[in-house]
Amino acid sequence: MGNADSKLHFRKAVIQLTTKTRPVEATDDAFWDQFWADTSIAVQDVFALVPAAEIRAVREESPSNLATLCYKAVERLVHGAESGCPSDKERQIVLNCTRLLTRILPYIFEDADWRGFFWSTVPGAGRGRLDDDGEDDEARPLAESLLLAIADLLFCPDFTVQSHKKNSPDTVEDIQSIDSCEYIWEAGVGFAHSPPLNYVHDLNRTELLKLLLTCFSEAMYLPPSSESKSLNPWVTFFCSSENRHALPLFTSLLNVACAYDPVGYGFPYNHLLLSDHREQLVEQALQILVVTLEHEGGSAASAALHALDASASTSAEEEQEPAGPDNLFVNYLSRIHREEDLSFILKGLVRLLNNPLVQTYLPRSTKKIQFHQELLILFWKFCDFNKKFLFFVLKSSDVLDMLVPILFYLNDARADQSRVGLMHIGVFILLLLSGERNFGVRLNKPFTLRVPMDIPVFTGTHADLLVMIFHKIITSGHQRLQPLFDCLLTIIVNISPYLKSLSMVSANKLLHLLEAFSTPWFLFSNPQNHHLVFFLLEVFNNIIQYQFDGNCNLVYTIIRKRNVFHHLANLPSDAASIQKAMQKKKKSGISRTNSTENESMEGSRPAAPAEPGTLKASLEATPGIDKITEKSQVGMDGTMVAVPHSESPQAAESGAVTGASDTESNSERHPEVYHTESEASRSRLSSGSSTATWGATPDWVSSWKVKLPLQTIMRLLQVLVPQVEKICIDKGLTDESEILKFLQHGTLVGLLPVPHPILIRKYQANAGTAMWFRTYMWGVVYLRNVDPPIWYDTDIRLFEIQRI
Repeated sequence: MGNADSKLHFRKAVIQLTTKTRPVEATDDAFWDQFWADTSIAVQDVFALVPAAEIRAVREESPSNLATLCYKAVERLVHGAESGCPSDKERQIVLNCTRLLTRILPYIFEDADWRGFFWSTVPGAGRGRLDDDGEDDEARPLAESLLLAIADLLFCPDFTVQSHKKNSPDTVEDIQSIDSCEYIWEAGVGFAHSPPLNYVHDLNRTELLKLLLTCFSEAMYLPPSSESKSLNPWVTFFCSSENRHALPLFTSLLNVACAYDPVGYGFPYNHLLLSDHREQLVEQALQILVVTLEHEGGSAASAALHALDASASTSAEEEQEPAGPDNLFVNYLSRIHREEDLSFILKGLVRLLNNPLVQTYLPRSTKKIQFHQELLILFWKFCDFNKKFLFFVLKSSDVLDMLVPILFYLNDARADQSRVGLMHIGVFILLLLSGERNFGVRLNKPFTLRVPMDIPVFTGTHADLLVMIFHKIITSGHQRLQPLFDCLLTIIVNISPYLKSLSMVSANKLLHLLEAFSTPWFLFSNPQNHHLVFFLLEVFNNIIQYQFDGNCNLVYTIIRKRNVFHHLANLPSDAASIQKAMQKKKKSGISRTNSTENESMEGSRPAAPAEPGTLKASLEATPGIDKITEKSQVGMDGTMVAVPHSESPQAAESGAVTGASDTESNSERHPEVYHTESEASRSRLSSGSSTATWGATPDWVSSWKVKLPLQTIMRLLQVLVPQVEKICIDKGLTDESEILKFLQHGTLVGLLPVPHPILIRKYQANAGTAMWFRTYMWGVVYLRNVDPPIWYDTDIRLFEIQRI
């Protein structure tokens, strides 16, 4: 009955607030205490008992009452942080205020007139009570007081951390002077002691982090703009030197996430019997990390380098990138360098990302985590900000432990339109990794794992797995993944010079893609489609020139499918042929009709389409592949030299542009967008609108046809085809194994053209990718926070929420 009474009292207080037309004085403690002092209301109940319509009504009709409510709630949090919450009642008041502010803040942010409220000082009665002792804080904005109070409360002994004192509770002086570095939540980076697990502390931390995340979410209520240099003021202040807990909090969040083991030493099905409070905390910690580590000034990598290099501080100012060294979370992350710390982080991320892949004999007997998207974003941030971490990942086969789960997620999400953002982040990570030589070299390790993926059984390497998954995405993914084709093929181009031995299965997949992309109707249906052919030809050239000896399977497949190359070399470019090819376009569908992979392996499950009613956050367009990569040439000594954009005609041809917007389908776009470079290939494979404004001409076809890099392959065919045919006739061979044996011991030394320099396209951050990441990251946060639904039904402007 007590809980029901509490809810009743709380509801009455809410009704009083919404019906009062006159302002309630801030000094009327009897009235305000009804919201937090006399009750114990769960966060779900707060959301149910404070309806959105009533918050908006108070905001419009009694603005002074809403302002006073926020101010008084912050005042109680500040008081709790100063006193150290010595009593249960004080802790309950802090939790109630936390829940109430979590409920109200989104409605403050959605109104442009209210957005600056927390950044102003509140005039009127009781303002000085925020700090009775000092006058310095008299003018501190409400937002700063709130953020500092949350930071203090996250290291409050016996409330959110284990007290080091065994007798009396801490005094006020102790709370304000404690070294929070001694109270880091978990062992790991920079901290060796693992405090005992306390689920009450975990719950309290989770609630405070939820409020902190809500404070940061002001970004959701601003429209997307890649030109915007404005920083999130909440994040900027919280991650500044004003917050004395910045380092221990960053370390606590990171260590809690990377040390978490969802399976542990528990017995089967233990997650169904026992609630895991640490999982909620880890999820909130990851979301706080990815939000605070956002860098909005351009290149994230350059910000990290500025943070590491003090001598670059002047150039940092010139480029207007204050968030590099100034954002302490970015600063700390970029400075992690000890091997044991890097190993701890990588092992933690690998363990959690591989969790859904773990198979046991008992179905659903182990816990499966759901926050893999936050983990992927955090891994991305580490690779982008901390080059020592990136090199650490790539220096051993540990990178393959990251690769397999990423490929698993890509394969699993390829047919689900609500997970197109997950597809993008996975591909972006692989694009970033593929720019490093070590990644291509590591992919030669044999693949022996048993992973629940619907791919053909094969004997081969991790490179074969990557090619097969990419082929599956291209041939059986949904239409909105088409803008990713350039990225997928760029990754294969980057790794191709290092692939020692492709299997027959993956060699066939690559030829199948070339066959599909080189059909005349496909090439003539869009001004950008021929770039995909250039990418694939570059892959074959790299392997033939640099890895011929071990790749007899690919060479044999090229010989067997030689007609594809001959047709490409003799592609008709006259107007009549173009028109005839375009008539076949009605039979569109890139290669699905040819695909024979409809069967699934036993024990695997293909990606299911989104459930009806699934919520999906829209995404900003991704910049073209030429905008998000810079070309580097690999010299004889293995070093990379940047290639100016004007050089390398083949590179220029391959630098196709692409974009992806999740807000609308290609066929819905206005026809005029196809005239702009950055938008051009968004129409790739669209069902009909591109022909309305653009049509293939003989001159256009000739302009790129003469640049097709077919010389190496044609020379290979010229030399090897007669030899293979002669062996088959002389020996009466019908068995391909004998032909493969011959090719294995063959050589083309001195017969092929001079090897071309290896060209690598390295990922390069820019304002467009920063904007994409912001919309994706906040979309994930929005959709993952459903209990309680913090931002549901508020006026989000950063992205659109759609039901599928």
